[in-house]
Amino acid sequence: MNIILKKNFIFCLLLFYVACLSAQSPAYLNASIPVETRVQDLLGKMTLEEKASQINNTSPAITRLQIPAYNWWNEALHGVARAGLATSFPQPIGLAATFNDKAIYKMGVIISDEARAKYNQFQREGKHGLYEGITFYSPNINIFRDPRWGRGHETFGEDPYLTGTMGVAFVKAMQGDDPNYFKTICTAKHFAVHSGPEPTRHEFDVKPLKKDLWETYLPAFKMLAQQGKVYSFMCAYNRLYGEPCCSDPFLLTDILRKQWGFKGFVATDCGAVWDMFMYHHTAKDSVEGMAKAIRAGVDNHCMGYVGAVIPAIKQGLLKESELDTAVARLLRARFKLGMFDDASLNPYASIPYSVVNNEVHKKYALELAEQSIVLLKNKNDILPLAKEMFYGFQGKTIAVIGPNANDAEISLGNYNGEPEHVNTMLQGIKDVLGSNVLVQYAKGCYIIDTINYNREKDFKPAIAAAKDADVIIFVGGISPRLEGEALQVKIDGFDGGDKTNLDLPAVQTALLKELKKTGKPIVLVLMNGSALSINWENENIDGIIEAWYGGEAAGQAVANILFGNYNPSGRLPLTFYKSINDIPAFDDYAMKGKTYRYCEKPVLYPFGFGLSYTKFNYSNLKLSSTVLKEKIEITATVKNTGNMDGDEVVQLYIHQQGQQAIKELKGYQRVHLKKGETKQVIFILKPADLLHYSEAKDSLTVLPGKVEVQVGASSQDIRIQSSFLIKNN
Repeated sequence: MNIILKKNFIFCLLLFYVACLSAQSPAYLNASIPVETRVQDLLGKMTLEEKASQINNTSPAITRLQIPAYNWWNEALHGVARAGLATSFPQPIGLAATFNDKAIYKMGVIISDEARAKYNQFQREGKHGLYEGITFYSPNINIFRDPRWGRGHETFGEDPYLTGTMGVAFVKAMQGDDPNYFKTICTAKHFAVHSGPEPTRHEFDVKPLKKDLWETYLPAFKMLAQQGKVYSFMCAYNRLYGEPCCSDPFLLTDILRKQWGFKGFVATDCGAVWDMFMYHHTAKDSVEGMAKAIRAGVDNHCMGYVGAVIPAIKQGLLKESELDTAVARLLRARFKLGMFDDASLNPYASIPYSVVNNEVHKKYALELAEQSIVLLKNKNDILPLAKEMFYGFQGKTIAVIGPNANDAEISLGNYNGEPEHVNTMLQGIKDVLGSNVLVQYAKGCYIIDTINYNREKDFKPAIAAAKDADVIIFVGGISPRLEGEALQVKIDGFDGGDKTNLDLPAVQTALLKELKKTGKPIVLVLMNGSALSINWENENIDGIIEAWYGGEAAGQAVANILFGNYNPSGRLPLTFYKSINDIPAFDDYAMKGKTYRYCEKPVLYPFGFGLSYTKFNYSNLKLSSTVLKEKIEITATVKNTGNMDGDEVVQLYIHQQGQQAIKELKGYQRVHLKKGETKQVIFILKPADLLHYSEAKDSLTVLPGKVEVQVGASSQDIRIQSSFLIKNN
């Protein structure tokens, strides 16, 4: 009997101990049980007021439930931004010019390493504020449909396929591959059909043709949702077919969740609910605006109205169950980021701060900057500048002139971090040449004419330096201080961050014309984030390099190309038009007449264009079938027939007869070829790669017809062609 009592007593003690443990550690803190169980357990313990508090980008701590404070807003467009030290890679338009999604993936691993390292340090310091989290409002995958748009340099260019593949690579690297935890969470923005003008971005209503919506504006978002498994979307400020994107169930529920199977959370662009009642007039106040947004599918509100949520429920505009859905999605994200678990369980929690802007990362910033640079003109092979002319000989002189030659800030673009050091063009040239060559620097002019500006006074020292030089390197272009997001700029050529013409600022062309009179060879280095109509420069300057906003290593990268240490291999991710008059109005969202896919007028430099210091030959195009069934394999042979090792970007385009697009990019491969080397490239096309809009079905589908296959070095330099058929099912 005593033994039985003793066993019962021990059993009761065990039950009591388990009960105590349960009281101390609720289910949602148990990392061994499924995430969904944890989410529902925590949600069930929250009061209405607590749930409402969590849907803003600033989510306060709930101490009694051990929910830490968190700010959902952070930026990582091309490096961890706005939080101090970080490696700064080229602006995304330059990244797109690499035509190298594998390189973008590697960059994403580096950025997410630095992001986690900085977050881990913030956690140790007890910091939970703005730009201190690991949910990033990046990447920007809007289509750069018009070169006037000031934010175009934040994107991957004008093509849906290039944009999608670059974005997918970035997202996969940033979010990591651990089965239990996200490394970081990316946000695909701005959903959807958002690309200027900047001054009216809070109020305009876009009504694109359905064909353009499905074939141009949505494909990259679909790729990120389905292939990249991006875990967050940001809805745009503008209206689409009359409804603000952040209260549009067609976008946020029908397309995003039902059609594409998106499982993550949706965040508003910052202050988007305010726009609903101040500009769009689709809601009478913040209460109605918040209710409409949540019901449509928004979960997280950047600069939203938490205080409006409970009144919306009380007024019958919103159900508590709809709020629960939003909060659950946010809690799910936080569990997947490891915010409720011991750090020992999370492989990313141990990344040390020492990785931030370390030597390996700096070196890769240089590699990507080199890959991004596009050689636009090379008259009489002036480039690379002859080494024997400058290396090892005393008394040689280079004149480095121009407003962007010694400006470190311009290289960083926008949404940027602060690297330890930024290599300017001037410094890069000096570093590569060494002390044997005299480098004469004269700014010569500002980027634009300013008030009471005296051209003659500034031109004079620049012209004097040029006369004494063996070659002139002019570093010009524009600046992210002139083209960018909602800038308070209204001067000749620029309005609110957008451009009003495509010309190089007049003062720079005027100075170049004076320098031309010296008779010295001139190389123009452009730093800009958008297409420029450099017609005079193209006709009169010997060499032209497009360097974009190249990040912390921009100067060294350009210098390596100028002097032959690197063979240029970048390709244009957007069309350079001859004139602003060659494209439709900025606020016309129809694609007809815009981008390489629809523009029929002659252009200055086409999409995909870029020169090399060597030459490549294309041959032996073969298709595995003449009729598309499950897939078609396309092979081609590329040979380096020049005198220098280099990379060729092999581009696959199609044109389906009966479709409006002149051609469409469907594949690309960057191939390194040594002098005389030959390689085979392989592309695969599947029915899912050949979708077009059907009015009858009001959706994308595979349409029958003849498909022309074009393989070449740019959208207008097609080297080999063939075709296949798509037959009716």
